[in-house]
Amino acid sequence: MLKLRIITALCLIPVVLGAVFLLPLPFFALFATVVYLLAGREWGRFIDAGKSNVVMVFLALVLVALMAAVPIEHIWANGLHPWIGMVLTAGALWWLVALPLVLRYPQSRGLWQNRPWLKALFALLSLVPFFWSLLVLRSYQYEQDAHYGAWLLLFVMALVWAADTGAYFAGKAFGKHKLCPRVSPGKTIEGMLGGVLAACLLALAVTYAIDLSSAQRTAVLLASVVAVLASVLGDLVESMFKREAGIKDSGSILPGHGGIMDRIDSLTAALPVFVVVYQLAGQG
Repeated sequence: MLKLRIITALCLIPVVLGAVFLLPLPFFALFATVVYLLAGREWGRFIDAGKSNVVMVFLALVLVALMAAVPIEHIWANGLHPWIGMVLTAGALWWLVALPLVLRYPQSRGLWQNRPWLKALFALLSLVPFFWSLLVLRSYQYEQDAHYGAWLLLFVMALVWAADTGAYFAGKAFGKHKLCPRVSPGKTIEGMLGGVLAACLLALAVTYAIDLSSAQRTAVLLASVVAVLASVLGDLVESMFKREAGIKDSGSILPGHGGIMDRIDSLTAALPVFVVVYQLAGQG
């Protein structure tokens, strides 16, 4: 299994990096749409395995409506488009709502267990802001430098990867206290703190290596810390819904890794939260 995971990862990394750095913005948007739809189909399994395609179509229609209202070239016209800002803010607020649902699981499932419409809303609030945050970061200063946003997007993704790696090793070495045992028994508080520390070190290294003002550096560091904490919650939320649905993996499209949602669960929270916090901190 470990060998299969490594092979899949080695194949997946160049695909992702190629899409981020080599695809023009319209084609990157198409790539992000494919990821979004596959993730939406897997989210449908959390609701009703027999209606996963219905959930995917529902999410597709929402996305089509939003993209018709806000073409990608208008995302950063005169600042972040207000509609997209509202979408990302709604996504960030959703994760605040999700926190007590995770902490109080399994008691909290009484609120949503038998309400498919509510779980579909959760899917909407998880995936739509994730999609737009991909485009928001990738398109940032696109006219001035076609790769500036690519590096920015890679930075936020690298924060999550650093946090996952740090959490794994810190959890193995020091993990004693369970973080959320009823949702994800393997995660520990020590592992989470190790992951946050690893991500903070990466953020410090990057922000001091590039030319940023003191205010910009503070905003990036604050957004990084909050985004990494949100990434932990994103992972736990997916684990909660998988546990409730009685499935181990969200899908099987990635051999050794499971489904798309199993790989992007942390990013669904981290990316929109990073954008929202940075926007707020940058205005402060």
